[in-house]
Amino acid sequence: MRVAFTAVPDSHLPTADALLSIAVDALGGSERQGQITMVKAVQQAIDDAEHLAVQAGTGTGKSLAYLVPSIRHAMDTDTPVVVSTATIALQRQLVDRDLPRLAEALAKELPHEPTFAILKGRRNYLCRYKATAGWPEEDEQDQLFDPREVGATGRMVQRIQEWADETETGDRDELVPGVSEQAWRQFSVSAQECLGAGRCPSGAECFAELARARAGEVDVVVTNHALLAIDAMGDMPVLPEHEFVVVDEAHELVDRVTSVVTGELSETSVSLAVRRVGRLIDQPVADQLQEAGEDLKALLSAAPPGRVDELPEVLGLTLALVRDSAARCLTALGPRGGDKDDPDKAGQRKAAFTALDEVHDTAVRMLEAYGHAAETDRSEVVWLDGATDRRPPMLRVAPLNVGGMLRDKLFGDRTVVLTSATLALGGTFDGMARQWGLGDKGWQGMDVGSPFDHPRAGILYVAKHLPQPGRDGLPQAYLDEITELIEAAGGRTLGLFSSMRAAKAATEALRDRLKVPLLCQGDDSTMLLVKQFAEDEETCLFGTLSLWQGVDVPGPSLRLVIIDRVPFPRPDDPLTSARQRHVAAKGGNGFMTVAATHAALLLAQGTGRLLRSQQDKGVIAVLDPRLATARYSGFLLGSLPPFWRTTDPAVARAALTRLSTES
Repeated sequence: MRVAFTAVPDSHLPTADALLSIAVDALGGSERQGQITMVKAVQQAIDDAEHLAVQAGTGTGKSLAYLVPSIRHAMDTDTPVVVSTATIALQRQLVDRDLPRLAEALAKELPHEPTFAILKGRRNYLCRYKATAGWPEEDEQDQLFDPREVGATGRMVQRIQEWADETETGDRDELVPGVSEQAWRQFSVSAQECLGAGRCPSGAECFAELARARAGEVDVVVTNHALLAIDAMGDMPVLPEHEFVVVDEAHELVDRVTSVVTGELSETSVSLAVRRVGRLIDQPVADQLQEAGEDLKALLSAAPPGRVDELPEVLGLTLALVRDSAARCLTALGPRGGDKDDPDKAGQRKAAFTALDEVHDTAVRMLEAYGHAAETDRSEVVWLDGATDRRPPMLRVAPLNVGGMLRDKLFGDRTVVLTSATLALGGTFDGMARQWGLGDKGWQGMDVGSPFDHPRAGILYVAKHLPQPGRDGLPQAYLDEITELIEAAGGRTLGLFSSMRAAKAATEALRDRLKVPLLCQGDDSTMLLVKQFAEDEETCLFGTLSLWQGVDVPGPSLRLVIIDRVPFPRPDDPLTSARQRHVAAKGGNGFMTVAATHAALLLAQGTGRLLRSQQDKGVIAVLDPRLATARYSGFLLGSLPPFWRTTDPAVARAALTRLSTES
């Protein structure tokens, strides 16, 4: 049962919509109906202690719409509110632009000027103790085969050491240019590895603890979905005590939470645990774990990648061997919390416990995943990721559904507002609500619309005449269609492809055919490519998933968005295919619940790249004819903004030609 927090209203505080009006005037903006509607809805959710899902299209001003009632609530109850985002870009926008301007605008209307801070996971902050004291060696195995990487990492390490003497926050994001994960790991610790402020010799100066202390004193704490999940589901709180949360970019919540709770096991993680335990226990006990890791390596190297639906006897025996060997090492380490008077030894023991716990608990979890014979009773899926150039084969385990965790841990004792430009899939919030575990009670859904006139500003063109996409790359007809559309647009095209292979193939095939510059994701950093694309109107940019959701290019540089195919998950994707089969086993429609919902969400995100300002106009071209012909097309189209639609290529090309002459 949810625990409802009851705020004690302060009669001296202006209403949320009055504060919004003051803020909009101070910031030189104009009131938007969707923004006003959202402010009132968020305030009502706070007053009623009821969860709220708000779809707010691009240009609505949703950040201001949830920040104003959030700040008011913080003042009203003298407790912080938490705002969680999925991307660093939005975190930076909130902390560097939106909140400073809003705080200044509302300062005279509230008891004090609103305060705010950003809080990240412990791994994002430099550990003073690790930077200055002896610590178990990190895994250097993947560097041994490339001397160039060793030199590059060494230079990064030196730069971090120099920065460590001057930084005031210890925040990794201050390091520009950035450093590799390999280099950063030598200066950071996870929450599990941390000795704790009370035991660590550098505890009084700990950057992570200082950041948390700052967060406990402000009105608004900005964080990310992963840390929000860790705080909600962990035994120890990470965020300051709070009763109200805003989840922005809420369409990403399930995937981010799933990543947090996914377990991984490989020969590398076992070897790391063996090295961490090092000379802290008798060698024969450590050797048993090493041998178990070698058995695991041999088994995984010979096994085919993919979902492991039934537990093979040899895998079961190997996982049990890893589990039992790790348990013996844990027992040999002795009681936790020992060596209080020897920080160096305590640090080594804590690192050993952390690595061993991960290996042991993940092996246990994988074995327990097969505890139920019936498909409907299983709650987790195990799969094998094949080896790459950077890592060996890896066995993973993840929950089939995180809705129950979210319902109990996140939504259980606080009020949550979830918002994004894309939440109503197929015209309803039910699909996302099921994924979040909200069910049919205790929440409201609301679409506050968009300030854009979609039918007048954009055309959704579906190439109904093209063949269905196959598995053998882009058909020649698709390449011809792309060429004609880009020529009509005079460049100015963002190409969103379902795979990097397709994006690169299209780039290679079309660079010689087109007279305009053509960039491809991977040619340079994505940030620099997007910048180049935005600054040169004729340039085109092709890419994959991160561009579907991360590109914001208003103005004449973007007149055409091309989507090569309906973005269904890969049929061999272990997690989504297992989820789809699990839904079907319970009598549901696995395809619509999982695959079609996934595709609808990405399509909505992809089509959302076109209109980023009131002046933008253009065409979205979906080359996959299934969007017009398949039985599920109505669901997908119902998830998209109401663009004017056509299946006539001549109409699309004519519109692009007109726009190119106007620019």
